[in-house]
Amino acid sequence: MSTNGRTSGPRGGHDARRAPTIAERTRSRPAFTTMGLALAGAVVAGALVLVATKGPSAPLTVNERVQQIASGLRCVACQNLSVADSPSKMALAMRTEIGHQIRSGKTPDEIRDYFVARYSDWILLSPPASGLALVAWVAPALALALGAVALAWALRRKRPGRPSADAPPTPAERARIRRELAMLEEPD
Repeated sequence: MSTNGRTSGPRGGHDARRAPTIAERTRSRPAFTTMGLALAGAVVAGALVLVATKGPSAPLTVNERVQQIASGLRCVACQNLSVADSPSKMALAMRTEIGHQIRSGKTPDEIRDYFVARYSDWILLSPPASGLALVAWVAPALALALGAVALAWALRRKRPGRPSADAPPTPAERARIRRELAMLEEPD
């Protein structure tokens, strides 16, 4: 070793520290994965503790409860907006009706049931998870799961250093390959 901390070799001086091999790098990946999962678990646990310790919030005012219920109902006139967001006269009338029902002591579920009885399940911005509407709830999760499986399958296929699924050639096959290669070589 020379005085500058480098070793001398056929290419001249190079750093004595070498880059890790692929095998050395892949051995450390499970540690990173475990650390990542532990960190994610700690974040989720911290969020749950924060939500649990926050306690109940102050009771909502009548206007806040009207907005909360109206945000789950579709405006009959606008059709693409909630009753809470729509500026139409029909939405204003629906919000007024929600306020009257809240003041008379009805629960949010009873108020929603009142509008469903008048306009059917169509009035709900979030469809109920039953019947054909169940597809709207299940399809995104199913697509996400299938995508994760396809990604895992694709990544496993491209993993370097993985042994081939083909069996090594038999001695008879090797002899045939040598003969065919010899036939392809041009004579001198």
